[in-house]
Amino acid sequence: MEGLVGSQMTPITAYCKQLGSPFLPVFPPRYTKKFNFCLIGMSKSPKSLNLIAASVQPLESAKLGHFDNTLPSKEVLELWRNANAVCFDVDSTVCLDEGIDELAEFCGAGKAVAEWTSRAMSGSVPFEEALAARLSLFNPSLSQVQDFLEKRPPRLSPGIEDLVKKLRANNTTVFLISGGFRQMINPVASILGIPPENIFANQLLFGSSGEFVGFDTKEPTSRSGGKATAVQQIRKAYGYKALVMIGDGATDIEARKPGGADLFICYSGVQHREAVAAKADWVVFNFRDLINSLE
Repeated sequence: MEGLVGSQMTPITAYCKQLGSPFLPVFPPRYTKKFNFCLIGMSKSPKSLNLIAASVQPLESAKLGHFDNTLPSKEVLELWRNANAVCFDVDSTVCLDEGIDELAEFCGAGKAVAEWTSRAMSGSVPFEEALAARLSLFNPSLSQVQDFLEKRPPRLSPGIEDLVKKLRANNTTVFLISGGFRQMINPVASILGIPPENIFANQLLFGSSGEFVGFDTKEPTSRSGGKATAVQQIRKAYGYKALVMIGDGATDIEARKPGGADLFICYSGVQHREAVAAKADWVVFNFRDLINSLE
């Protein structure tokens, strides 16, 4: 791709189409706007194209950054294909949204909370500090949470259901590890067929009148390094030989520690965090890449 960066071809007759491959990243709409994919088709009829060549002209490549980990190495691919367990982050990975941001917006404090979320995911502040600060901005009641869940069902990322089905068909155990809240993650797990015991997440606490009183600080994911602790607990309990963590944030990459995940795959299909992607073993923009690599 880089060999084509310095030039831009003027197509004679161009048909635009996105290419898919087990080993080439598939960019979602927010990124495909940054590229021109010009496929020159030569045929007598538009219905029978022979695609022969493509020129790729990054329009805003500086924003995406330059990574050499969008294609998996042989070792990374082998680990992925032989994983006994795969742990998924939920917000901006399994789901399109950041759950706490959506709940805050529903309760009228969206902008202020979203700013804290961005800081937490970049790793610039301790997670427990950001979590407490965000919740204190709107103090959600039990009735608000229930109303939110009824009116705002979870929006799953494209391809996640197929990927989870594929993993389970390969006898790979799937876990959800999130800094979000069980109240919002349980419906997601139900859709994906993931049992409650395979969820590691935070718990909102309410008083006898349904008023917000805080969150359970005993949950490992309520603090910095919590996802690493959760993964280590999973590995110790089940003795998995190969375990993979997939997510988009700084708290996800922490899981790749001794006794934790063997592999960290950065999913940038919703949020592309360059600092996280740069440290990942593999960066993917579409879950179809992961599905194809298992076939």
